[in-house]
Amino acid sequence: MPLNRQANAAISNGRHSPAAEKVVLHPPADKKLFTPGPLGVSLTTKQAMLRDLGSRDVEFVNTVSFIRQRLLEVAGVPASTHTCVPVQGSGTFAVEAVITTTVPRESGKMLVLVNGAYGQRMATICQTQGLEHRVLNFEETQKVGVEEVEKVLAEDPSFTNVAIVHCETSSGVINPVEEVGRAVKKLCPEACYFVDAMSSFGAVPLDLIGGCVDFMVSSANKCIEGVPGFAYAICRTDRLLSCKGVARSLSLDLVEQYLGLEKNGQFRFTPPTHAMLAFCQALCELEQEGGVKGRAKRYQANRKVLREGMASLGFQELLGETHEGYIITSYRFPDHPAFSFKDFYSRLNEKGQVIYPGKVTKADCFRVGNIGHLFPEDMQRLLHCIQEVCADMGISLPLKTSC
Repeated sequence: MPLNRQANAAISNGRHSPAAEKVVLHPPADKKLFTPGPLGVSLTTKQAMLRDLGSRDVEFVNTVSFIRQRLLEVAGVPASTHTCVPVQGSGTFAVEAVITTTVPRESGKMLVLVNGAYGQRMATICQTQGLEHRVLNFEETQKVGVEEVEKVLAEDPSFTNVAIVHCETSSGVINPVEEVGRAVKKLCPEACYFVDAMSSFGAVPLDLIGGCVDFMVSSANKCIEGVPGFAYAICRTDRLLSCKGVARSLSLDLVEQYLGLEKNGQFRFTPPTHAMLAFCQALCELEQEGGVKGRAKRYQANRKVLREGMASLGFQELLGETHEGYIITSYRFPDHPAFSFKDFYSRLNEKGQVIYPGKVTKADCFRVGNIGHLFPEDMQRLLHCIQEVCADMGISLPLKTSC
């Protein structure tokens, strides 16, 4: 057995053998992740994790405090009216935490605005928790319609909660969350307005105050380019505290999580220490790049290279020119008898280029992300690999457009 495999086997078997002690494991080279997550991160962000801190260590407590304050600054909201509550787990943990914490136990009813898989996931959470809710569906290739939302709220102002996704990464659509938020507060002033900004926060400007957003969530391993391990909610503090005792979950109770952090700076349960050390570094790198505007500029440059390059190869985007999103792009499968997405994906993966399958239900698509530690030269390399793979598959480029 080769030494690296021998050492790994010893570790997985729970043995700490002399062979394992002496062998230096050399991980394979990173692949380029053109996905909506997990995302590639910088070497310095990874290196920030190469130390151990206790959860009650003063340095770690200070790190958590820095992260919470810095995220408010990124969000453009003051600490006098807003707070940041981190939650262990993936982004969906934070989404579920907001829902379970904010929908009243008595007469609670949520309106879920859905135009893709991640809006539908919020509806599934409501269904799983037994919460009364209504789903207002829109086409997967279209933005949530403000007028339709206004009509529903005018007809039924009894909704206590309204939820929407900012960037629906199943397709790439950016929804008009600020306009929707103002409509919600106009027609249902007391309703809690919740925005899932998972894949947009940190790179797509969002006016939380002007958009009347009460709760917003995102994840460490998205546009701020930390590593997976936790998510967070940016909350209006008064609205959060008004939800005390509502949560139907112990670990996902945002109010109790907030109160614990405010009391001693510590998580109620074991925190993702290494992921938070990495995120602290990632926040510093976001600032060095010019904050939200600087990060957006790079992602937009990535998108420009991808859009122009894929168009020159004959690939068709799922969304039209009216969609301004630059987080992820969905492309239709080529209308060619030799095309197999499984083969296409595998060949690109062998070249270290990782794309994502589509997530829309009415079209055969694949997705290419522009976010994470990616730069225009990475997009150029991906385009070159796509050309090579298509040639190997017997697909002539540029693709012919079917009538």
